[in-house]
Amino acid sequence: MNRSLFEVQVNGFAGTDFQQDALTEEALLRAVRGLAAHQTERFFATFITDAPEAVCARLAHMERLRAGNEILAAAICGYHLEGPWVSPEPGFIGAHDPKCVSPPSIEAFERFQAAANGCIRLITLAPELPGSAELIRHATACGVAVSLGHTNASDADIDGAIAAGARFCTHLGNGIPPLVHRHDNVMQRLLARDELTAFFIPDGIHIPPPMLKNLFRAKPPGRALFTTDCMSAAGAPAGRYRLGKHELEVGEDRVVRVPGSPMFAGSALTPDQGVINLEAWLGLAPEAARTLFSTAVAERFGIELPRVL
Repeated sequence: MNRSLFEVQVNGFAGTDFQQDALTEEALLRAVRGLAAHQTERFFATFITDAPEAVCARLAHMERLRAGNEILAAAICGYHLEGPWVSPEPGFIGAHDPKCVSPPSIEAFERFQAAANGCIRLITLAPELPGSAELIRHATACGVAVSLGHTNASDADIDGAIAAGARFCTHLGNGIPPLVHRHDNVMQRLLARDELTAFFIPDGIHIPPPMLKNLFRAKPPGRALFTTDCMSAAGAPAGRYRLGKHELEVGEDRVVRVPGSPMFAGSALTPDQGVINLEAWLGLAPEAARTLFSTAVAERFGIELPRVL
């Protein structure tokens, strides 16, 4: 009997977008049950960059929903705050709203954490922003893990972040402009840091399978883990879905695109399909592939996973 899969970056699922202000208990249950149908019993709900008061309100609202429902409380075992402390540079910012990006702030972190009843477990930030080292030290001391992402950090910036306590890289290989120096770029800088555990998106879209194989080989054993970074289209049919302020289109090819544009944002990958992709593209045995999407991830956060058939 296998352990449940575990996800650190779920923006939404089964037609439910976690970034909406009027999120209902019914919609959140639909997402939770949808994930469970794809063998994922526990996960971190992820909130992306927006006005601080809006993010605080969404965190507090989800906490109220969790407090009133045992199923939600068990499944949503923490929050991943992706932004607002990300690079404002085009390409590096991804789908985040540049008007809401801000420098890292301990005061802002404490406001977010208070709204979340202390349940923020992971934050993604760009370490080149002023104040990042101070926030990393503070968050780490509070038991919150820090991941580097949506960043154009220099080697010195990365050195400082690691020294302050940063442990992860968020969807490494993405959140980067398509045209960068072929050798001297932030993906190579982060990939070379054996101290950092990198998360990759194995959907064949964010990272082509041959490149994923090379990136996986480049990390020491145990330093490559996986996430879907899924949004509301995951576990749902082709159509149009929300990711915060964006209306996105998902075709039969499962690519999440800005309508009328080749640009994509978020993923429609389900975790169980991610495991299948790891077996096919990395040549991993089923048990090894599953471990990298389940217990190997959950144990980094001290989370116990239930068994599934």
